[in-house]
Amino acid sequence: PYAIVPAMPIPHILVTNDDGVTAPGLLALAQALRPLGRVTIVAPDRNWSASGHVKTLHKPLRSTEVRLADGTTALATSGAPSDCVALALLGLVDAPIDLVVSGINPTVNVGHDVTYSGTVTAAMEAAVADVPGIAVSLDAPGVEAGSDAPPGTAIDFGPAAAIAARIAERVLTHGLPPKTLLNVNVPGLPADDIQGIAITRQGLRVYRDALITRADPRGRPYHWIGGDAPTGVPEDGTDVGALAAGWVSVTPLQLDMTAHGFLGALEGWGW
Repeated sequence: PYAIVPAMPIPHILVTNDDGVTAPGLLALAQALRPLGRVTIVAPDRNWSASGHVKTLHKPLRSTEVRLADGTTALATSGAPSDCVALALLGLVDAPIDLVVSGINPTVNVGHDVTYSGTVTAAMEAAVADVPGIAVSLDAPGVEAGSDAPPGTAIDFGPAAAIAARIAERVLTHGLPPKTLLNVNVPGLPADDIQGIAITRQGLRVYRDALITRADPRGRPYHWIGGDAPTGVPEDGTDVGALAAGWVSVTPLQLDMTAHGFLGALEGWGW
């Protein structure tokens, strides 16, 4: 007399990052996502910040089970963040993955940062495989953009982790278009001071890189890319502007980087 309603499958969420498997931001993210489903962690065994979108094809990749600070286990791999996602999607873990969440990075990834960021390109690797991806970064106080947190720096990842879980729940419910990911940047404020969530476009990042040339102990020159920390143009409607005003920025990114507006002009070059 009663209809049998099939049980909804439990979502399988892959968590990764670019700061290494022992980074506190990764643990905070995984803990916040566990109420949503099964969480598997596959992350680099070392820091891969600013690694970009890497696919390792010419050397072997290794994975090792490690125990995290809360007693749970993760897989640490010798590959880049995007390698970690590729390995998991290709069968390193034992079940299909419904969502990839990368982070929490202790510095923001806005504007053109997305092409450099290991955090963002891990989510891009998910999008390549048509798996929804989310990249989560925090504008942590006292941490310069493009650098690691100084030793001993205490960062509260709690508000960013809670926001990441909220966004992940929406993505699991609604899905994302093919070849699309969400780039999430959270202001480094107490939870009560965050204004809300703003849907944004990429803003303009301003880089102040400088080439530093020195000599090694044998007199041979070497080069270091240094300079001042990058800033951004806080224009309304952009990721940079939202963060400056205390809002969480959620920017949908797509893998198609074709300059569609230039196609017609390019065709008119008399090929």
